[in-house]
Amino acid sequence: MSNNKYDCLKLDNQLCFPLYACAREVVRLYTPYLNELDLTYTQYVTMMVMWEHKALTVKAAGELLHLDSGTLTPLFKKLEDKGLVTRVRSREDERNLIVSVTEKGEALKDRAVDIPARLGSCIRMDPSETMELYTLLHKLLQSLS
Repeated sequence: MSNNKYDCLKLDNQLCFPLYACAREVVRLYTPYLNELDLTYTQYVTMMVMWEHKALTVKAAGELLHLDSGTLTPLFKKLEDKGLVTRVRSREDERNLIVSVTEKGEALKDRAVDIPARLGSCIRMDPSETMELYTLLHKLLQSLS
């Protein structure tokens, strides 16, 4: 390994670049499956949170998705326009917006249920490698939060 002070700027020496490139490639793999549902990747992961929790404040959804309200507000508006969620002000605190999955949104879950397996067949890693990567990425995410 060279002691060149600029080695830190080489693309091959960056942790961020393979994370970025892999994220882009994984989203690209999802795209044809999500097009069938008329969802973007961000809308899809948001719907996964909604399917799991049924109703959440925008703040709680943001914490789960690691997204800010500036990103979530138009995202939930688009999902509401598609009839997948509703947004109402909390009666206890009008500053809180409660987002709830609709019947149509819940029905979309049946069309989405096979997407993880379909995508998994595109990734050529053995299960132990996949679990190790999952664990390390969550550890990194927690350390950054």
